[in-house]
Amino acid sequence: MDKTRTRPIEILLVEDSPSDTELTIEALTEARVRNRLNVVEDGVEAMAFLRRQGRYADKPRPDLIMLDLNLPRKDGREVLAELKADEDLKAIPVVVLTTSHAEQDVLRAYHLHANCYITKPVDFEQFLSVVRSIESFWLLVVTLPPVAQAIGSAPSGIPNSVSISH
Repeated sequence: MDKTRTRPIEILLVEDSPSDTELTIEALTEARVRNRLNVVEDGVEAMAFLRRQGRYADKPRPDLIMLDLNLPRKDGREVLAELKADEDLKAIPVVVLTTSHAEQDVLRAYHLHANCYITKPVDFEQFLSVVRSIESFWLLVVTLPPVAQAIGSAPSGIPNSVSISH
């Protein structure tokens, strides 16, 4: 477990629930791993961010995507299918983090090459525990794929940062 990375881990959270976004930020803020969290609230914005289009042209490529399935404009299933069909994006690990317990959603997410599927707990402490587990596994244990293009480092004095797009 290497906590001394040369750059922060880039995370894209695709979540339309302000309360779930706040909980995720809180859990990641407590983490010991340097991370930068970008948040978008729907699937259309997620794809624009990932393709660095429009106002996202200068945004970094994420090392990890945390994706809700039930999103406005373009749902998470469509985002997952589009992203995993794109040669430039398909290697980015995707953690589906959703309220859906539906078997067809679980099967479809894995069929579309999600890296894992986690059902959000309703309880606050359980939700924090889930986000901490994601952080611990995906940011400390797993070796993430190398970034295809160079990403500038964050200032060394800032361990975590959050950017929320509306």
